[in-house]
Amino acid sequence: PTKSTTVSAHTRKKRSSNLDGVLPENISVEVVEHGIPEGERVCDACGTVMERIGKETVRTLVLRPATATIREDVYYTYACPECKTDAAETPVRETGRVPSVIPGSFASPEAIAHIMVQKFVMASPLYRQEQELNRSGIQLSRQTMSNWVLRVAEDWLKPVYEELHRRLLQRQVLHADETTLQVLKLEGRTARSKCYMWLYHISGGREVPHCAVPTQKAENAAAFLEGFSGWLHADGYAGYHRLPENIRVVGCWAHLRRKFDEAVNALPKEQQVGCTALEGLQYCNILFAIEKELADLPPEERYIQRLARSKPVMDALLAWAETKTAPPKSSLGKALYYLREQWPYLKRFLEDGRLEISNNRAERSIK
Repeated sequence: PTKSTTVSAHTRKKRSSNLDGVLPENISVEVVEHGIPEGERVCDACGTVMERIGKETVRTLVLRPATATIREDVYYTYACPECKTDAAETPVRETGRVPSVIPGSFASPEAIAHIMVQKFVMASPLYRQEQELNRSGIQLSRQTMSNWVLRVAEDWLKPVYEELHRRLLQRQVLHADETTLQVLKLEGRTARSKCYMWLYHISGGREVPHCAVPTQKAENAAAFLEGFSGWLHADGYAGYHRLPENIRVVGCWAHLRRKFDEAVNALPKEQQVGCTALEGLQYCNILFAIEKELADLPPEERYIQRLARSKPVMDALLAWAETKTAPPKSSLGKALYYLREQWPYLKRFLEDGRLEISNNRAERSIK
């Protein structure tokens, strides 16, 4: 029965913590029976097939898009009829249990997955989900949903994350990027403090994001990459350049090409043809065109072709840049400065055929 607690000005219904108290009376029930196959419940004492003597039902809440049901997992218990009659002790065998996603809770994996997708993928806060569920007659509080999300993240998702992190550090080529992120509750900092999300990506595979951190200090990358040795694709952020010597940072030519492109577009249309910025952009375009032609080659052959075809273009670009000047704060000045300052890292993609000309893989993922 529903209990009521009187408070000033109105009466509030006390929410129940059991399954029957949070669901409407007409909700459908899905029964899933679990038993031991006949061939596996032969009595060890006398060889007779055990008979079912009892059962236990475990009820969990299952949420699916636009529907909600109760799943009843029925676990049967078996006993030997012969030993029950003739022996002093009756052998009993219980059906193996499916582990609960949260012990002692009526939450199901489907329900929690739905809540997390709505929150983190569909950007629907828990209070909105609570309102939507309440309109369907399901009195599931945001506090309960929050507890489920936190518990599952700690018990089930964190081990997966740690294993992905371990495997990532075993690779020889990685991509990294970072972006600003607002964290509402961060110990010792205001809600509007600038934080950063760091993302690390294996070359040619799925991304492995790192958690949000309160600063952009290089110590965050150093801590995450402890134990890693190899090449790290990154943008021009100086923090990556302070990593240990066994991590070789590879610059991003897409960043350089973008800066020359911005410098071209900063000029009036009539001044763009033949301008200095366009010359720099064309060098970059040649390099990307070469990469497109080499895309299907094995790394060993790509390495050889880059030295023969890309390196002369890069050398010509650097020599060309040394003859050009522009105001430091102009778009062209920023492009030329980026080229010279990042050159030690931009040229490193020539060191191994597995490396990429840009860090676009990580940039697309973090967006």
